[in-house]
Amino acid sequence: MTSSILNALSILTKPVGEVSVSQAHDSQQKALLDALHANQVLLEEHLQAQEGEGEVFGVLAEIRRQSEWANEQVEDITWSFARECLLLLLALARHLSRLRESYDQESLSSLPVDVSRRLTLDAAPPLPPDVLSVAQQRTVGAGLQFAVTLGLCPYLGAGVGVPLGRRSALGAAVESALRRDVPPSAERRLQVTASALLEISAVSSLATELFTRHLGDVMAALCQLGYRPPRPEGSAGMSAQTQGLNAEERRTCRKALQSLLGKVYQPIVIKELLVLQGGPKQGRVGPGASGGGGAVSGSRAPLAQAPAWLRRLCGQLLSERLMQPGGVQYVVRAILEGSAGGDSDWRKCDAVARILATCPQQSLTPEAYYSQVCPQVLELLHFKDKLTAQQFQRVATRAVLTMVEERSEFAQRFLIEPLLKPLRCCGRAPVEGDGNSSVQDWELTRCVDDVFKIFVVGNRPSEPLLRSLGDVVPVIFDLYSFTKQNASHLRAPCQEILLWYLRQAESGQALALLRRLCGLQGEAGGGVAPGWQFSPGSEGGAVLTPKEPISDEDEELFERVSGEQWRVECAAQLLGEMKDSDLPANFFLQLLQELTSWTAEQEEEELEQEVDTSTMTLLELEQHLIGQVTGRGQKLALLQVLAVMCEGLPHTVLLRKPAQAMEFILAMLQRACVCLEQGGEGPVETQTLRMGMGLVAALMSADTKLSGEDYSAMSKLLPLLEQISELHPDALVKELATDLRAAIATHGAYRPGTIARAAEHHATHTHTGTGTAPGRATPTVQRTQHRTAAAAVTTTTTTTTSTTTKSASTARTQNKPAKRTAPLITEISSISTTTNDNRTPAAPGIPASSAEPTAASKEQPRVRGPSAGSRAPPPAGSISVSASRAGSAGARGGPSGSEQRQEQGEGLAQGRLSLSECLLEACDPDVPTRAAALRTLTRALQERQQVALEAQEKLLTLFLENLEHEDSFVYLSAIQGLAVLAEAYPGRILQRLLGEYQTGPTSSSSQPQPSLETRLKMGEVLMRASRAMGELAPHYGLPLIGVFLGGTRDPDPTVRASCLSNMGELCQLLRFSLGPLAQELSVCLTALVKTEKEAEVRRAAVHVITLLLRGLSHTATQVLSDVLLDLYRALKWVVRSDRDEVAVLHAQLALEELDDVMRKFIFPEQKLEKKIVVLP
Repeated sequence: MTSSILNALSILTKPVGEVSVSQAHDSQQKALLDALHANQVLLEEHLQAQEGEGEVFGVLAEIRRQSEWANEQVEDITWSFARECLLLLLALARHLSRLRESYDQESLSSLPVDVSRRLTLDAAPPLPPDVLSVAQQRTVGAGLQFAVTLGLCPYLGAGVGVPLGRRSALGAAVESALRRDVPPSAERRLQVTASALLEISAVSSLATELFTRHLGDVMAALCQLGYRPPRPEGSAGMSAQTQGLNAEERRTCRKALQSLLGKVYQPIVIKELLVLQGGPKQGRVGPGASGGGGAVSGSRAPLAQAPAWLRRLCGQLLSERLMQPGGVQYVVRAILEGSAGGDSDWRKCDAVARILATCPQQSLTPEAYYSQVCPQVLELLHFKDKLTAQQFQRVATRAVLTMVEERSEFAQRFLIEPLLKPLRCCGRAPVEGDGNSSVQDWELTRCVDDVFKIFVVGNRPSEPLLRSLGDVVPVIFDLYSFTKQNASHLRAPCQEILLWYLRQAESGQALALLRRLCGLQGEAGGGVAPGWQFSPGSEGGAVLTPKEPISDEDEELFERVSGEQWRVECAAQLLGEMKDSDLPANFFLQLLQELTSWTAEQEEEELEQEVDTSTMTLLELEQHLIGQVTGRGQKLALLQVLAVMCEGLPHTVLLRKPAQAMEFILAMLQRACVCLEQGGEGPVETQTLRMGMGLVAALMSADTKLSGEDYSAMSKLLPLLEQISELHPDALVKELATDLRAAIATHGAYRPGTIARAAEHHATHTHTGTGTAPGRATPTVQRTQHRTAAAAVTTTTTTTTSTTTKSASTARTQNKPAKRTAPLITEISSISTTTNDNRTPAAPGIPASSAEPTAASKEQPRVRGPSAGSRAPPPAGSISVSASRAGSAGARGGPSGSEQRQEQGEGLAQGRLSLSECLLEACDPDVPTRAAALRTLTRALQERQQVALEAQEKLLTLFLENLEHEDSFVYLSAIQGLAVLAEAYPGRILQRLLGEYQTGPTSSSSQPQPSLETRLKMGEVLMRASRAMGELAPHYGLPLIGVFLGGTRDPDPTVRASCLSNMGELCQLLRFSLGPLAQELSVCLTALVKTEKEAEVRRAAVHVITLLLRGLSHTATQVLSDVLLDLYRALKWVVRSDRDEVAVLHAQLALEELDDVMRKFIFPEQKLEKKIVVLP
């Protein structure tokens, strides 16, 4: 019967070209009416022919009996044709519905019997009877299109839906062919069609065809039938064809509309509602924008203005869709689905965000609206699909930022607070008995990602946003500090969030935050709650866990101090990333100014320390002591931050502008003036003063003229220079201060020669201190600043260290800075007393061009610079010293700067130092002097200087003695020297080193055995020497393998691990020479892997196998052919049985190397080559 009904429907909807109609037509309207009438006649003939034998006629008769509208006499051909389509579709729907009910009942009754048979068969289950084929679906679609086009769309009111004339040319013909002056009325026709279509949609297979194409039209009809205000009875123009529906029918249409909107996919419903709203606000209708409305693809005409009642109705329905669960997602999908990206996407996202941020008029209260919408907006940030996530993130970000700006109160309650809740929980002390106080990994990860998307990616700072984020920035900083110590995916977003806040916040707030993070405002508060800490999470993030209690006070103190130090270093690293910001320089200068103010308070503190405490009560005494401790703690914290910034940040970040350089110089001169007022000036203060004045002279002597702004900034130095010229005891310093003051006051019009000489000397010492050669004169102020700022920051570091020692009051730390600064101060002081032949005083620390060596310089016998006019060869038995020492030698009494540049090319003279003097300095108790001498001797060996090569035995003994020194600067220099010596004479020196490695540095049996550290240092020497031998390693390396194999039996596990590490490095160099030792190596490594108790030694043994396979590469199958299987089994044993995770990781890496080797062996690389054989 299904085929019969569809056959009848096909006859009714047959195209016009296949109907025998007269080809001559007066108009398109008449042609349409003739075609419709002809198809109706064919259908009637077909039904009458099957009246006695077919079931279709009986079904249609039953429907006509039940429906009054089906029996009415109709004069309008279009409505008659639409009615026939509806009758056939209703017959098909009822028939399919009955078939589906019978099928479901049979399935339920036969399920227990047929289940076993169905499970054993490979065939697919049978299709339900209501499933239509593709051809049948096409026929049903044609019938539905005729029913909607002729029975529904023409009777929609003006502005309701898309008119037929806007859809196609045939639509205009249909509108002109209608007869509205005959019954039934237009409203009744619309109601009949809508009711029939709703009944048809009860069958799922027919509902799909209806709603995918005509949903908009059905919704428009139901809206008009249920909500259009009726005309008053008796009004003008009221006739039979314009009569409306009664109240009950209107109520039925409203219920049908609500039921329809609840059943259909919500984004499609929202699309159709937006089209129904119409009007200029909806812009232009794109392809398919009307969805079921059937708009012509490519139509660009704007929608007509919808009636007011329809606009209000669509707004109300859209608000209901929005405020239901998941409504925000439905709205976003409705507008953004199908977009291809580009600028239109951004505009759509902004439009959707504006819609979400605006409370609709239909909402009861704004609070109710935002409480429902805001959580859904945050959920838009958590989608996984890339394209969807990108679009949803745009919408969510813009919506949040718009709500914060326009509805700050609701946004704070329903958006910002839930967003930052995990971070606030980390900074809030947990309540006792609360088992859920710990913040999980996924919570922190989601919170940080959301904050990054909204704040950093959104990048629209406002006062509420910055205030809310500022409350949790300390927690984010603690999390960032934790991620810097561990591998975590949260490090990058945390860093970007912190940098964004520091850049966007006001300067005062950013500086206060930096002080808080560095612990300069008492305890570093605001971060993670006391007693809690971050721990690694299972998914690569972090989790908040309680701290384990520490019983040992020393260990607790160490943990606290190391934690504070790490926080300061992390803050410095953050500032290092802000290369284009003035914040690092402002923070640095603020700390320097605070340091200067504390220097002025030292005398008052010393007086306070003499207060008689015998008359105090216990409470007063306790408060007094706590105040002293707190003050000293703050000073130490300040000095610690300064030291870390000076060591970790380049001068281009600390002083990136001339004005900042001026502030830096101002702070230096202020400190010097404070010391002068207190009546004393130490070595550090003297160096600070000379450095500050040298910087001013360098800026004044630049080739580029300073601007008026630069001179106005330098005018702040005038009172300080005047104070120095009056209080300083040195006449030369007074003179330079007076000249600088005059040059600044006259804006460079008066510039005496002392300033130029001071600038040249300062530049020379700047390059000498930083290890770079001075080039030509600086062309700009900025280059002058950059060239001198490194030395200035180094001076600040030294000053900071000295002040720290004074505060700590420990003798050990007091002496170290003095030793390091004494040579420079002695040099400056000795040169500053030099005058020229005309008795013209030179600038402090600057020799005149024709100055004679002073007595202080003559007392330095280690420097023997050549004369200004000669190029004499170096004397016999002398050694060339380093560039930095040569620079100092030239400053003491060598040739002038121009002659030095001629001699070396970069401005430094080559000094000469006798071998005996170098040997004496290498035994000097002063660590820098000894290390410098060892470096000089090592460089002489590298340059193959004859005097050094002849004294190789003495140098060997000297290096071996210094190998036992406790200072790393000394013993590392000795290690380097021994390695260079072994490279020069491998045959003799290596044998000696091997003996020392086994028996110790002394041959006398009365001497004790070498310590563990000495043996490890000697192993490092042997390793460096073997690396330097290169291709000679197979010849000289075999004895080393024997020594290292013997070291694997040492009772100390550290020595065993060291020997294995050295052996692994050496095996990579020996390659084919390992063949005779393969069995011995395999037995040793296998035994250590399986029997060694120390995990560190097992790791080293497995690492040796990895290096062995990596070094041999594709030749491993040849060299290790006999032992390769044993090594493989040992590695598999480690992977399966070893409990140490690091050893297992090394074994897996070794197996990967072995896998690569075997793959290349089994599947060699195919080479496209052709062999040509020349026959004899």
